[in-house]
Amino acid sequence: MRHGLSSINLVALTIGFAFLYLPILLLVIYSFNESKLVTVWSGFSTKWYGALGQNDQLIDAALMTLKVAIASSTLATILGTMAGVLLARFGRFRGRTLFSGMIYAPLVMPEVITGLALLLMFIALGLARGYLTVLIAHATFSMAYVAVIVQSRLATMDRSVEEAAQDLGCPPFRTFLSITLPIIAPAVIAGWLLAFTLSLDDLVIASFTTGPGATTLPMRIYSQVRLGVTPEINAISTILIGIVTIGVITASLINRHAAARRARESVGA
Repeated sequence: MRHGLSSINLVALTIGFAFLYLPILLLVIYSFNESKLVTVWSGFSTKWYGALGQNDQLIDAALMTLKVAIASSTLATILGTMAGVLLARFGRFRGRTLFSGMIYAPLVMPEVITGLALLLMFIALGLARGYLTVLIAHATFSMAYVAVIVQSRLATMDRSVEEAAQDLGCPPFRTFLSITLPIIAPAVIAGWLLAFTLSLDDLVIASFTTGPGATTLPMRIYSQVRLGVTPEINAISTILIGIVTIGVITASLINRHAAARRARESVGA
C-alpha cells in the first residue's frame, strides 16, 4: 500500500514539475535557436543574445524595471516594516481596524482596480505619469506583503529579550534597532525580495500608472508578443531566469550556512 502511494506521489510530483518547468525549459532551449522562427529548430546559435545587445528598447526597459524594482521594494520594505511593527506591538488603538483593513486590502484587491484607483489619484493630484508614479504604485501594493511577513515574525518572537533590554535602561527605539531588528532581519529581507519580485513581474498596475519614458520590461515584452514572439524575447527571458536561479541558489546557500553556524553555536554553548 505504501509502495502504491509512493508511486502515485512520484507520478503526481513529476507531472506537477513538468507542468511548471517544461515551458520554461523550452523557452531557454529556443533562445539558442538559429532560426528567426521561434517554433522551428534549425540549429544551435547564440546570435540572438548578441542581437539583444543591439535592441535598445528592451535594454532600456530592463534597466527601467530594475530601477523601479530596487527603489519601490526598498520603500515598501521600510513602510511595510513600520506597519507590521505597529500592528504587532501597539495592541489595540483607535482606528486599528481601518488601518489593518487598508494594509490587507491590496492583497485581495484585483490589480485592475488597484491600477485604475492609482491612476485616478495621480490625475487628481496632477502628477505626470512616469518613473515616480510607477515607483509609488509598486510600493503601495507590495508594502502590504512586507507588513504581513514582518507582523507574522513579530507575533512568534519571544518578547522577553526586548523586555530585558528595556529593564536594563535601553530606550524603546534603540531596543528596536539593537534587538528586534536583527532578530526579524530574515523576515525583512524576505519581504524585500518578495516586493522586488512583485515589481519585476507586474504588468497591469504599471500599464495604468506609467507614462512616456517609463516603460517596464513586462510591458515591452507584452507589446512585442502581441505582434509575435521574437528570439530576442526568449533571450532576455532566459537571462532573467538565470538571474532568478542564481539568486535562489545563493539565498539557499546563505540560509544553510546560517543554520549550520547556529547549530555549531548551540552545540558549543
